[in-house]
Amino acid sequence: MYVEQLIEKLGMDNVSQKESILIRHGYDESPHKAVEPDVVCFPTSKEDVQAILEIARNNQIPVTPFGTGSGLEGSSIPVKKGISINFEQMDTVLEFSPENMTVTVQPGITRFRLNDYINSAGLYFPVDPGVDATIGGMVATNASGTTAVRYGAMKDQLIDLEVVMADGTIIHTASKAKKSSSGYLITNLFAGSEGTLGIITEVTLKLHPIPEYTIMARCTFETINECATASQQLLLSGIPLKRIELMDAASVAEVNRQNGYKFSVRPSLFFEFAGAKQAVEAEVELAQTILDNLSCEHWSVALDPDEQQELWKARYDLSYSFQSVKGMDEVGADVCVPIKELPELITYARELIDETGLKGGVWGHVGDGNFHTLILFDPLVNGERQLAESVNEALAIRAIEVGGSCTGEHGVGIGKQKYQELEHGNSLPIMQNIKQLFDPTGILNPGKIFMN
Repeated sequence: MYVEQLIEKLGMDNVSQKESILIRHGYDESPHKAVEPDVVCFPTSKEDVQAILEIARNNQIPVTPFGTGSGLEGSSIPVKKGISINFEQMDTVLEFSPENMTVTVQPGITRFRLNDYINSAGLYFPVDPGVDATIGGMVATNASGTTAVRYGAMKDQLIDLEVVMADGTIIHTASKAKKSSSGYLITNLFAGSEGTLGIITEVTLKLHPIPEYTIMARCTFETINECATASQQLLLSGIPLKRIELMDAASVAEVNRQNGYKFSVRPSLFFEFAGAKQAVEAEVELAQTILDNLSCEHWSVALDPDEQQELWKARYDLSYSFQSVKGMDEVGADVCVPIKELPELITYARELIDETGLKGGVWGHVGDGNFHTLILFDPLVNGERQLAESVNEALAIRAIEVGGSCTGEHGVGIGKQKYQELEHGNSLPIMQNIKQLFDPTGILNPGKIFMN
């Protein structure tokens, strides 16, 4: 009955129960079990979203937002079935203000398309999760990535959100000014909420000038602990790095094997320096001096844009290099810790993987304390999945124990629910009360963030 109501409100072309469409909206890039929705809607406006929520509310049907399906914790999997909302038709730049260095967009636009639109004005949107995710999805998971060491996460780029609440009310979370001390800061409440508090229909973002000059570099160390320590020392030096990425030796070896690179198979750091030419050249010289004093090896600098692109492509190819190993499944972790704890935690992660005897790697955006693991296992070998998952559990618990988080950028979704009480303690009931206040009937992306 409610599907007919959706068709009446949105039109036949914007509501689908085709098997191929349902399958596509039943999974993301996480290892979590796929669940197909009952129907997929393709709204073209906030009024369409209001109509969907009205029908869902009246019929007590779960609603799960869907971007590109690039999530890694199952946030867009409709675990309670119901309605999946795909925002691909809400992908417009609504207002671009170069003089204010801001832009307002619909949630379905991807970050590549956004940058294509604004780059000609000398501005860019810097958050880089490594895939061409939608802006709405990036807000919903508070995505960050390789440039977070300089620019921060999605929450740091937000000026205002337009949100359709569960009861159909449309709100704006802030003014269009870049700062305000008026009232509660509710904009950030929706960053990382994974569609559990409301459906985002507009996003107003801060933009940044495209750097004048860029230099990329890499070097190696004897141990992964030395890599992490070196990254910490660079941050303490005050050099405004744009990116600083770590790859352990196993990760470098896998990238070499799968993609034909010839990098030295040792724990490695990758850097990007960006800004005014003279300042960048001075920063690179200082960084090399610091790293030489810490016994780095294989220092190399990339000045040519093509060479720079190839250098970062090696980093971006990393997880796909592991995933392409035939016949193997994978599980991954994503933790973030205070910078002081980083060397010990990264070393601990590598030791955990080695103890299992399974193949895996450690890498991450070490400039902000965020790093990842990926472990391969044979799904046909009894016990290997449990062994791989035990590494993730031990690492998440240790990260929380040292004052960190069980997830730095992938979100909670399904996989990190069990750590929420340990990480948040007495704050968790407050979060649950907020969810109850915003979504009293529980239709917004149920089964996410909180344990049932």
